[in-house]
This record gives sequence, structure tokens and C-alpha cells, in this order.
Amino acid sequence: MNTAIYPGTFDPITNGHSDLIERAARLFDEVIVAIASSPKKQPLLPLEERVRLVQEVMAHRPNVRVVGFSNLLAEFVQQQGGNIILRGLRAASDFEYEFQLADMNRHLAPDVESLFLTPANHLSYISSTLIREIAALNGRVEDFVHPLVAESLRKRFNQNPQ
Repeated sequence: MNTAIYPGTFDPITNGHSDLIERAARLFDEVIVAIASSPKKQPLLPLEERVRLVQEVMAHRPNVRVVGFSNLLAEFVQQQGGNIILRGLRAASDFEYEFQLADMNRHLAPDVESLFLTPANHLSYISSTLIREIAALNGRVEDFVHPLVAESLRKRFNQNPQ
């Protein structure tokens, strides 16, 4: 059985993330979306809300599980029985950092492979950082995130629907 762990902060989950999860769910027996607490990044949304949103967005996929974590990724993967770390690459500029992470994870968990997927072309420019900035300035994010996520961001910024 191949269990892929897709880690990230998902602050918030975007359509690019969803695209990768959908494709991974067709490739692997189980996909665990591992949502990092990431206190150093000072996420906009609390961990519990990020977990809930991803669970709701991916509820139609029975082989996708969503788990929050705050320990070392290599440890988490082993605790979950994962054998694959799935990472997304949006642009060539992501590659150097991701390559470094893959090498470190290979050292820490030699039995775990890192695999990379790219999002669909029309989603490659979307990032959680951009979505947060647009939402904070009362911009429309509906083209970039699931409606539940857009609603959560409106509530976070005390905004009315447009």
C-alpha cells in the first residue's frame, strides 16, 4: 500500500492545493494531507480551522485524510505509516528549496521517497500568500479557493460577500 503524505501549512488551502490532492488521490491508496502548525510562519488561520477547511473541501475523496501536526515531518511520516512525501512545484524557483528538503528527508527517513507534482498550468500562479493578501484588501478570491474557504476568509476579515 502506498501512503502519500502531502505536507504544508494550507493557510488557506487553494485550488492549486486541491488540484494536487485530487491527482494524488487517484495515484495512491491513501493521501494524508499533513497540516503543519507552523507557529514561526504566524498563520492567519488557526490549525483547527485549516484542518476543518481541508476536510470539508476534500470530503468527497474517501482515501484522503487530513491531520494536523507539529513535529518533524520525517517523524510524522513514519508515525502515519507513510512511504511517500508529496510536494508541489509551482515554478522552477521552488525546485532548489524542495530539492534540499528532499535530501534532508531522505537522510532522516531513508525508506521514504519524495515525489513532486506540478499543478495544472492555470493554477500555477496561485499561492496562499497571495490569497491572504487579496482577501485582506477585500478582493475577490472565489476564483482561487473553494467557496467554503472564501467564506472563512470573509469572516476572518469581517467582510460582507461581494
